[in-house]
Amino acid sequence: MTWVTKTLNSTLGRKLIMALTGLFLILFLTGHVSGNLLLFKGDGGQAFNMYAKFMTTNPAVKLLSYLTYISVIGHIVYSIFLTQHNKSARPVSYSTSNGSSNSAWSSRNMGVLGTIILIFLVVHLQGFWYQMHWGAVPTVEYEGETYKNLFEIVSFAFQNELLVGGYVLAMVFLAFHLSHGFASAFQTLGLNHKKYSPAIKAIGQVYCIVVPTLFASMPLYIYFTS
Repeated sequence: MTWVTKTLNSTLGRKLIMALTGLFLILFLTGHVSGNLLLFKGDGGQAFNMYAKFMTTNPAVKLLSYLTYISVIGHIVYSIFLTQHNKSARPVSYSTSNGSSNSAWSSRNMGVLGTIILIFLVVHLQGFWYQMHWGAVPTVEYEGETYKNLFEIVSFAFQNELLVGGYVLAMVFLAFHLSHGFASAFQTLGLNHKKYSPAIKAIGQVYCIVVPTLFASMPLYIYFTS
């Protein structure tokens, strides 16, 4: 077994992978929400459909997509490893526990939050990503070029109250997940400093509110304006 394998299979190595994949997924969320803001443009979906085609045909973006898939899988798998390790290290729970005084609710429930987000992700990918690649998506032409009309798929989906409500609720859980994960990732990587840590924590708190709120506002906007 090489030192690389030993490191990756150690608790520290698994935490490092969790931190690195988590930060990469934060970058992905930033790019994803930025592109999806085109849904607010009010041009009948032209800019969004052109953006969707670019994201599915550009070679560099495709490579980033594969890295995103790997990061999602790695983040999930190693979170399971760490959870099982923590349980085996303490098979009997403490007789007295006052978790709320020692840590934030989100930090104590990262596994639950992650599971809910995973369920949302599966539903989200089936409804949009799968449809984009292999579904019967209608087409539209702009300046003589044909595009898949993903905007129509999104608009139709977000006329369903259950989907809209589920999407918004999932973003609430995402906000809680990010509220702990953002700062925790930097801490795991050893990027702690009395001068910079407060700023990192503050940026994380802003991020965990702004990004999920922007995502949640999209189905609400479409539902109430279509």
